[in-house]
This record gives sequence, structure tokens and C-alpha cells, in this order.
Amino acid sequence: MQPQVSKTAIRSWMLFDWAAQPFFTVVITFIFGPYFVAKLAQDPVHGQAAWSHAIAIAGFIIAIFSPILGSIADATGSRKPWIVFFAMIKIMALASLWFAAPGYPLFWPMTAVVFAMVAAEFSIVFNDSMMPRLIAKDQIGRISNLAWGLGYAGGLVVLFSVLLFFAANAETGKTLLGIDHLFSLDPIRGEDARVTAPLAAIWYAIFILPMLLFTPDVSAKSSLALAIKLGLRETISTIKSLGERKNLLRFFLARMIYQDGVNGLLALGGAFAAGMFAWQTMEMGIYGILLLVAAIFGCLVASKLDQKLGAPFVVSASLLCLLLATVGIISTGPGYSLFGLVQVSIEDTGGLFATAAEKIYIAFGLLIGLTFGPVQASSRAFLAQQVSVDESGRFFGLYALTGRATSFLAPMSVMFLTSYYGSTRMGMAALVVFLLVGWFIFLGVKKSSEVC
Repeated sequence: MQPQVSKTAIRSWMLFDWAAQPFFTVVITFIFGPYFVAKLAQDPVHGQAAWSHAIAIAGFIIAIFSPILGSIADATGSRKPWIVFFAMIKIMALASLWFAAPGYPLFWPMTAVVFAMVAAEFSIVFNDSMMPRLIAKDQIGRISNLAWGLGYAGGLVVLFSVLLFFAANAETGKTLLGIDHLFSLDPIRGEDARVTAPLAAIWYAIFILPMLLFTPDVSAKSSLALAIKLGLRETISTIKSLGERKNLLRFFLARMIYQDGVNGLLALGGAFAAGMFAWQTMEMGIYGILLLVAAIFGCLVASKLDQKLGAPFVVSASLLCLLLATVGIISTGPGYSLFGLVQVSIEDTGGLFATAAEKIYIAFGLLIGLTFGPVQASSRAFLAQQVSVDESGRFFGLYALTGRATSFLAPMSVMFLTSYYGSTRMGMAALVVFLLVGWFIFLGVKKSSEVC
């Protein structure tokens, strides 16, 4: 029987996404990541390869340890102490990225990004595994999508704040508000991009507090030493149990592949655009705002569709849209789209996104924005509906595993193809394969729940 949980507790739990998302939005995707590729590295090709390498290493670590940590969480019962521990690591790693000025050795910011990503993803395992205990099964899809949309709203607020107060247009030297850089940040040294990391750290530290204070946690069931022993054993038995839970097995297999494509698209899509069109922080920020507005709208629509048609429908439709949009962005370049089938003017009309190709790229980007939230929110909702409260930690550990087990393959494939062909476009083409294969496998996943 699911305990009664107050609306305040559920809303506080939802604020975790609001707190966590700016790291992925502002640091990984739209501001610091493109800065790393375009300015911190010696050239965009070398930068994309190095950035992909860091993302791959983080994904490998997450894949290995997430199932074990999830099983340990089931054994100990409590989630919050783990979230606090990894929050401290994430905050310190993000703060250190402020020092990543041009000419700074790439090894150190790459290391900090790895630590921040690992800590962020481990925290998400423990937070997501609270869902079956907090939310009624018939409401999980709706709440999950709303929480994910709230996360994008948090990312939008932080990103918009960066553009208003910190990031200046390369031509005018003014921020979106028409003022000089706040704190006299120097864009030549990348300070307008570097500041996003400590800002994301401060934001995270503040807004996880409601969840820590008002969302109930369970008391510890056993000591940490015993929990580790039990966790290792439970991880193995949980993996074996998938042989009898075919629907979950197919879901995990599909997600292991399609999430690689989604992760790669989120981590590398902004950097790809920055390298192709020479977008600066201002252009990247506005592009990010457009995608986030689309993402919030997409999650609101998906919250209703999930409740009415089920999570598998939302995931499948979202994957198909992501697949089409990815083909669209890699087929677009200066003067053309759809691999040259559509020729457009190369005239620069002035201002932001001044060429026709950039506008077409943004249109495909908006399709990505509409669907990359729902595919993830409805995926976690589907799993929460399939598992019981007592096994939620270990299965969300496997969920993280399948989201990261082969996640090094996507960025490594991008890195290899980018380096081999000397083309960022050929590198990004690898993501199409992951999305296509994952979508095809997912088509066989059924809506029906396996847990009463």
C-alpha cells in the first residue's frame, strides 16, 4: 500500500529537476560545452573529440556503478544522504570550471566535467527511485513530465539570466539587456561562458533544499557495510530476474541504445552548431532559450498524452521526431539543407542567425526541443509504473545503467568519425544509428504493467 504523501512533499520532489537541469542545459549543452569546443580547444575538431572523450568516460563510470548504488539504496532505504554526498562533489567540480580559461590544459576541465556528470547522474538515480513511493501509478506519467518541464523552466531561467547579465554580443559588447558585462567579465578569456558553471552550482545548492527538507525519506534499514554486501547480491539477482520480465528486458535494451543517441544529441548538438556557424555565447544562449521554450511546451503536452495514451506511445513518437530532426540538422550547412537537395541563399542579412541555413537549423532544433524532454520523462515514468516500491532503487539503478552502459559508444563514435573524416558532420551522423535502432526495438514494448 502506497503511503499518503502531501502535495508539498511531491512539489518539493519535483523541484529537484528544477535544481538539476541548469547544469545539463547551460553547462553541458548550450554555453560551457560549446565554449570548450570552440575556444578552449585549439580547433573545433580537436575540441569536439576531447569533449566527447570526457562525456564517454563519465558515461562508463555511471554505467558501472549505478546499478550497485541503486541496490545499496534499496538495502539502506534512505536516499537523501546519498543525494547530499553527490551534491557536494557536483558543486565543487562545477566551481572549479571557472578557472578553465583559454590556454588552460584540457585535462583539468575534462576531469571536472567527468566528476560533475557522474555526481549529477548518481543523484538522479536516488531521486527518481523515490517516485513509486511518492506518486500514485496512474499519476506518475503526468507528474514525471511536469517535473521534467519544470526542470527545463529552471534551465531557461538560468540561461536567460546569463544572456541578460553576463554574455555579450561579440559585435556590440552588450548583453541582451543592453548593458556591459556584469562584474566586468571578459569574453576574450571566456569568462561569460565559464561563469555558468559556478552559477549552476549555486542554483543546485539552493533548490535541492525543499526536497531535502519537505519530501519524506525512509529510515535506514541496515548499516552501510551490510547494505553494500546486500546491494552487490541484489544487483546480480535483479539482472537475472529480467529473464522472466520480458517487457522490462526489451525496454531496457531499447533504452540502452536510444538514450545513447539522446545523450549524444544533448551533449554535442550545441557544440556542433557553434562549430558550423561560428555561433558565439549570445547566439548559443538564444538558441538554447528557443529549445527550452519548446521543451517546456512539449512536456506539458506529453503529460496529458502519457496519461491518456500511455508512456510507450509518448516515447515512440518522441524518438521518431528526434530521428527526423537529427537527420535534418546534420544535412544542413551553409547554403543548403537535406544534403543539398534544398539550396538556400548564403546571403548574410545581419544580426543573429543571419543566414537561411541557420534558420533551417533552428527549425529542426525546435523539433528536438519539443521531444527530448518527453522521451526521457515518459521513459522514467514507464519504469516507475512497472516496479514495486521495495525494488525501485535497484531497477532505477539498472535504468541508469541502460542509459549509460553503452553511452560511451555514441560520443566515442562521434569522436572517431569526426577525427577520421575531419568532419563534425560525419561525426554527428553516428547518432542517427543509435536513435533508429533504439526506436525499432522499443516498438515491441507493451503498455501493460507487470506490478500490482
